[in-house]
Amino acid sequence: MPHAAVLGLVVGALLLARVPTLRRPTAGGTADPPPAVSIVVPARNEERTLPVLLTSLRELDTAPHEVIVVDDSSSDATAAVAAAHGATVLAAASPPAGWAGKPWACHTGAEAATGTHLLFLDADTWLGPDALGRLLGEHAAQGGLVSVQPHHRTERAYEQLSAFFNITSMMGTGAFAVGGAARRAMAFGPCLLTTVADYRTVGGHAAVRGEVVDDVRLARLYRARRLPVRCVGGGDAITFRMYPGGPGQLVEGWTKNIASGAGLSPPWALAGTVAWISGCVAVTLAAAGGGWSWAFGDGPAPWGAVAAWAAVAVELAWMLGRIGTWRVWTAVLFPVPLAAFLALFFRSLALTLVRGEVTWRARRVPLGARSGR
Repeated sequence: MPHAAVLGLVVGALLLARVPTLRRPTAGGTADPPPAVSIVVPARNEERTLPVLLTSLRELDTAPHEVIVVDDSSSDATAAVAAAHGATVLAAASPPAGWAGKPWACHTGAEAATGTHLLFLDADTWLGPDALGRLLGEHAAQGGLVSVQPHHRTERAYEQLSAFFNITSMMGTGAFAVGGAARRAMAFGPCLLTTVADYRTVGGHAAVRGEVVDDVRLARLYRARRLPVRCVGGGDAITFRMYPGGPGQLVEGWTKNIASGAGLSPPWALAGTVAWISGCVAVTLAAAGGGWSWAFGDGPAPWGAVAAWAAVAVELAWMLGRIGTWRVWTAVLFPVPLAAFLALFFRSLALTLVRGEVTWRARRVPLGARSGR
């Protein structure tokens, strides 16, 4: 096995060593009434995803105080679908100068909320019946900001191409590494829970108005104010399905996010993630070279390369099994999603550095140090 592969496998395992999920309430619980939670859902052209989320919210064991869907200039039936499912619908005006679409929508919803707590949810998420109670329990235990990376459900073959993106996104935070949880404040935008008081203390989304990775910037504001930040995996409580709209949506979405997100990773986590990717590439090249030499030359059977391939596949299956629902072949044929990751990462990097913008949901999105969704 190539030395780079050995190093990469070890480092990768350390970076994703622990993926805690939302703690379950203790037996007996508390007799106190739950706090008033205002759920804010920024939504742009989400008529297909909203019914799943809003149905799950109606079935929660702990009822929210209110559900606010902020229609971010949608061109489809987003507002009508949200209203039909009982949500309060707000129409967000075009973002003011310096504001990105998602931070503006979140800010609009937060300003209208009347609860004591704010739960920001992406429209492509959905919650299990006990999810809100578990979120509140997590927050009660530590305060500050609770962030969840939802369990990623994949259904169609092209969605398997997100495998390396999902893994590196979690590795790059450093929050799931051995001893890495407290090193640096990171967060995941699909699910954020905080009190209104803490949100206002850090300046809310107004303080991250132009950021493409507003979630990470927001987490850093909490840490700067000495407010704790807790990152967990969705497990069986919170799920999402990313980019169900087809391969084009997947390409647009990851192009928008991946290069900018990498730039905010802690240097040690970024270096470790690069080492893991490099190890996977080394195994792929070694297997290709050894297989070619054996099949068309006089080289020996590439048993070492086969063993290295199997080791990567096993580790990848272990990682993917804790962060989502994936097909078996995704791990076995890992060079396919790996190639997609490398191609889209360099595409994102080129667009960030050269053009400075991409298109997402029919909106031009500026990329760079200060830009937004």
